Amino acid sequence: MDGYTTLHEILESALRQAGEESGMLLGQELSISLTDSLSTSKTAYFGDLDDAIFAIGVDSREAYTGQFYLIFSLRDAIVMSSTLLGIPPARIQEKKRLGIIENDDIDAFSEIGNMVNGSFNTVFQEKLPNKVHLKVLSPKKFIPDVDQLSEEEPIPEGDYLMFRSRLELTGQEMNYLDVLIPVQLGNQFDPPQEAPEPPVEEAVDDAGETVSTDVSAPGIAEDAAPVSAGGAASDEGAIPTVAEGEGVDSIVVLQDDSDGRRLIVDAVTFTGFHVVEGTLDDNIKELFSGRNVRLVIIGSEDADDRELAVCIKVMAMRQDSPPPIMMGAQRWTRTAALKALKYGARDIVLTPCSEEELAVKVRKFCKLQE
Repeated sequence: MDGYTTLHEILESALRQAGEESGMLLGQELSISLTDSLSTSKTAYFGDLDDAIFAIGVDSREAYTGQFYLIFSLRDAIVMSSTLLGIPPARIQEKKRLGIIENDDIDAFSEIGNMVNGSFNTVFQEKLPNKVHLKVLSPKKFIPDVDQLSEEEPIPEGDYLMFRSRLELTGQEMNYLDVLIPVQLGNQFDPPQEAPEPPVEEAVDDAGETVSTDVSAPGIAEDAAPVSAGGAASDEGAIPTVAEGEGVDSIVVLQDDSDGRRLIVDAVTFTGFHVVEGTLDDNIKELFSGRNVRLVIIGSEDADDRELAVCIKVMAMRQDSPPPIMMGAQRWTRTAALKALKYGARDIVLTPCSEEELAVKVRKFCKLQE
């Protein structure tokens, strides 16, 4: 597919990160590798579809608006959700063979969708700052020859850019993940190149000198505003826009137990960031004030509702660009882990963990070099 080089690079990075982070969630090595791209339509795509699929809608907000879709095969969804739920391998293979998906599987797959969306948000916002915020929607199942296509289901009619990726999960035979982006939205993410300007005509003045007739040539429009590298006119005295996250680079550590909190604080000082300490009851707004929060670490003995409530508060504080959240506890239940991911945690940790393990995660989420 010609063009869309920038969008291809963004998706390649986002899919790679989604694989790494979703693999951490599953406890298995998962890779998602972009392999192909082409132009298609809903009619053409679903006309060639033989296997059942899950379609996850992703709502793009802010400056670039629209929806795009993550298309997983139903069998891949069964494998990943069953792995997350801790179902024995023999039963996973039976469910995959028979295409059995239950309510718990759908809930678990939704959490995987949340994780993938979190990775996409991180990359898209880094590459397209202040232009996009992504919100994941509920997955929709579609079975060819059973479910009927309609104008809006499982995705709207229209022309799409399709980016196909290979899924690889340790010990499993997987298929692919397709990202379908409406052409109009793709053109917002990666505007088409403008046609080249016509050659500048030249004339000869009375003295025999060659003179450009291009009105943008030097000396023709000296009063015009200077143009920045991005192509927009700039005002020398203009005050730059201050983003919500600007301030001192910081890591916020929230835990009631002072000894446990101190261990975490000591373990993250290698970053060179300012470390802010607090309890689960402290005022989150005050702790964030004047700081560019790069990471939030929330700890407790049990992953209870208080810890989850703090996670929700952090997400609410920075709805447009929330910092990564790590949640640690000595005891986790499956329900608590799923809730933590649902409420915005990017990683869950069983504590106590080694300083080395914590450092690896901190470097990853803060995007620090080894």
